Amino acid sequence: MRRGRYLFWLLPGLLWAQNAQLLECNKIFEERKQELELKLDEIDEARQAYEALKNATEAMFRKKEAFLAKKERELNATRAEIEKQKAALEALVAKNEKILQAIKEAKAGNVSRTYAKMKASAAAEILAQMPSADAAQILSTLKPKTVGQILAKMDPKKASEITLLLEGKASKE
Repeated sequence: MRRGRYLFWLLPGLLWAQNAQLLECNKIFEERKQELELKLDEIDEARQAYEALKNATEAMFRKKEAFLAKKERELNATRAEIEKQKAALEALVAKNEKILQAIKEAKAGNVSRTYAKMKASAAAEILAQMPSADAAQILSTLKPKTVGQILAKMDPKKASEITLLLEGKASKE
């Protein structure tokens, strides 16, 4: 019976202590809950700031990509125009070279015909006054018989220089 009595007196004290302990735990949990809610708000604000920064960065990146794509198209158009102009210039240069070559051939033909019609002694005298390379170039357009007659009328030293140049031209062709 004594035990029952003590339990009777202890039971309310135990219940009160347990209730106080529960109240204490609830208070701690409420404080902790408020701390966690504050942290959660901070995390949410940081997430929102991150999302805003991410969206701004992506928008800036898309804008830069569009700008670069536009510049690339402009560069490609410019490059195509340059290539077109280059091709036109190359065609013009080739045409001019053909015209120049035709003029040189006509001129050489006229000079050749002029020297072919001259007397050998007069042609030898004129060619002897020229640089040997130029004289050899003129003589290379004449018939071998005419060249022989002109060289025979020249100073032997000058004739040998021209002959060596003619041999060099003949071996190159």
